[in-house]
Amino acid sequence: MGGGLPKIAVFGAGLVGAYVGLRLAPHARLTLIGRAPLVARAAEGLRVSDMDGFDLIVTPGEIEATTALEGLAESDLVLVTVKSHATAEAAAAIAAHAPPRAPVVSLQNGVANVEVLREALPGRTVLAGMVPFNVVEAERGRYHRGTGVGGLMVEAHPDLAPFLPCFAAAGLALEQSSNMLGVQWGKLLVNLNNAVNAVSGVSLMEQLRQRGYRQAWAMAMREAMALTRRAGIRLVDPLPMPIELMPAIMSLPDKLYFYVAAQAGGGRARVDPHARSSMADDLAKGRRTEVDYLNGEVVRLARRLGREAPVNQRMVELVRAAEAGAPPIPAAVLLQELRRASRSRR
Repeated sequence: MGGGLPKIAVFGAGLVGAYVGLRLAPHARLTLIGRAPLVARAAEGLRVSDMDGFDLIVTPGEIEATTALEGLAESDLVLVTVKSHATAEAAAAIAAHAPPRAPVVSLQNGVANVEVLREALPGRTVLAGMVPFNVVEAERGRYHRGTGVGGLMVEAHPDLAPFLPCFAAAGLALEQSSNMLGVQWGKLLVNLNNAVNAVSGVSLMEQLRQRGYRQAWAMAMREAMALTRRAGIRLVDPLPMPIELMPAIMSLPDKLYFYVAAQAGGGRARVDPHARSSMADDLAKGRRTEVDYLNGEVVRLARRLGREAPVNQRMVELVRAAEAGAPPIPAAVLLQELRRASRSRR
């Protein structure tokens, strides 16, 4: 890396990847590797903003945006933000084009991606990471953080030391953890709402205003939480409210929920009107969702433990139906579906 700015490649620069990369742009030599529409937008200039008032325009000359895998060459650090089903393909590209000395950090949903990367990249530093916020493309070429706080969590490792100042300067301070399994499962439990939001057909803010949708999320979380306890996984809170209390909080009547949510974490648990889940965004764009790596991961954990996860299994089925064109599901109907699934397995 020498004494200059680090060269950072974001592989799979969708919503989260573009947001993280653009925040880093003033503090690194940045390459965004993504789809052709991203490259076209980058040629016009990109913008990154958040719900706390940060707003930055990144001109075409400040970054490199490409569809070519050769963009990984000479990288000092690789951030992987592809969808989970593309992880093996990403690993092959990194093996072929990125320097072996460059640490690889998975900033993906789910809990299994880092192992896929490690298996395909022996001898390299491959670390698990977690993004605690939601990103939307609020308008063409503007990537906006609509929930959560600004930092990132990552597996503790000395190879990260040269990059800590860069991330801190960008407002994305890396919080290192020795319990990334607990971090990842904590985030996965929160991300079980992605499927609820996707089938609801409404924004995150509107979805959270409806108790039935919150109760559906709470059912999926309770089921998953019982399984993680049985598996001995020590969950880490990914939000400014204790994850163990979240199912109870989500199930509260509306007025009480709004009050508790407003007080959580000193008022930091907020949702921007622009925010929607990445799964809802995938549905809107006709793409394959990550439901198999979120609710499906809960189902697989249950099977490993000799148990069942009927609520999360039903959510997988409902998202698959939405992918095939099924209409949005009202809150009361969704809650009834999940309750019926839960009773049928008893």
